Amino acid sequence: MQIQVRLFATYREIVGEGQLAWTLRDGTTVRQLLEAVLAEYPRLLGHEKSMLLAVNHEVVRPDVVLREGDEVALLPPVSGGRR
Repeated sequence: MQIQVRLFATYREIVGEGQLAWTLRDGTTVRQLLEAVLAEYPRLLGHEKSMLLAVNHEVVRPDVVLREGDEVALLPPVSGGRR
């Protein structure tokens, strides 16, 4: 199945692209996708501990099973704002 991986902020800078096309087997989880991305882009290693994972604009747990056409976003931690 085909999915899109979107990268933001620091992750985009590390990888050098904001979007990646990824081919996966049916039944692949978000965790398995993340492991594949980390293997392909080892400079991301260490960031996964604070990374937010979203599928189709909804933050999800790593055990969610992906489906054909899903968009997975790897989001850095967000901080700041008004006090």
